[in-house]
Amino acid sequence: MAERSSLEVVQEALEKAPPRGFGETVELTVNLKDLDLTVPKNRIEDDMPLPNGRGKPVKVALFGSPEMCQKVKGVVDLAVSSAELEDAIKDKKAAKRLVNQMDFFLAEAPLMPTIGKRLGVVLGPRGKMPRPVPPGGDPTNLINSLKKSVRVRSKGNRTFHAPVGTRAMPAEQIAQNVDALMGRLIGRLERGATNIESAYLKTTMGPAVRLR
Repeated sequence: MAERSSLEVVQEALEKAPPRGFGETVELTVNLKDLDLTVPKNRIEDDMPLPNGRGKPVKVALFGSPEMCQKVKGVVDLAVSSAELEDAIKDKKAAKRLVNQMDFFLAEAPLMPTIGKRLGVVLGPRGKMPRPVPPGGDPTNLINSLKKSVRVRSKGNRTFHAPVGTRAMPAEQIAQNVDALMGRLIGRLERGATNIESAYLKTTMGPAVRLR
């Protein structure tokens, strides 16, 4: 059977999904094969940029010096200065709420040991350990890139899922996102596309349509 284009598959997934009373996500499901997932290098854990974004706000938080926090004012969704860090993490319930509210975290490199020690137990299992930023740097471009990215984590599982847009987005934009994510994924796999057994697209409540 000839492989169909991503656009054709997206259009079919949208057509087959009955309208719902909420904004559905369009999700890509990938099934891997012929990989030893007990070997860490074979697991997928990557922040993958989508050319058209996720179709909904993506929140980024930063832990940094007062100077760095000032640089990213208005760009980042939450900036926690080194002087405020202790207060932000001493309340465990409040820290968990913070972690759940944000999609990505950045941290000025000197703060990484403290954050790992104090918040690692909350951030780690959620795949949200901060990406380090060089001291004194300007992470504005990185923040803007993350706001159009999705974190893909296979962990030790053969099957994993990733949002590639929302139902409200044009089908062409969703298809471009699918192609970008699949291209990056194939580049990460040991044997490229031959490590993908199958891939499907679906809306939150709609039926799955095979992509490959």
